[in-house]
Amino acid sequence: MSDDLSKRRPQDANKVNVNESWELDYWSKKFGVTKEKLKEAVKAVGTSAAAVQKHLGK
Repeated sequence: MSDDLSKRRPQDANKVNVNESWELDYWSKKFGVTKEKLKEAVKAVGTSAAAVQKHLGK
């Protein structure tokens, strides 16, 4: 089953996926950070959206 790229939100809103460009765009805009900053946060704390948000101080 492939991803439906017409969706503007991640299928799993609890996980930050930085491997899909459209999700990287979504999450970086949601948290108001650059894509690189988001990738660094995911590398530091994992893919949990709550953990990334806390790490970014948002």
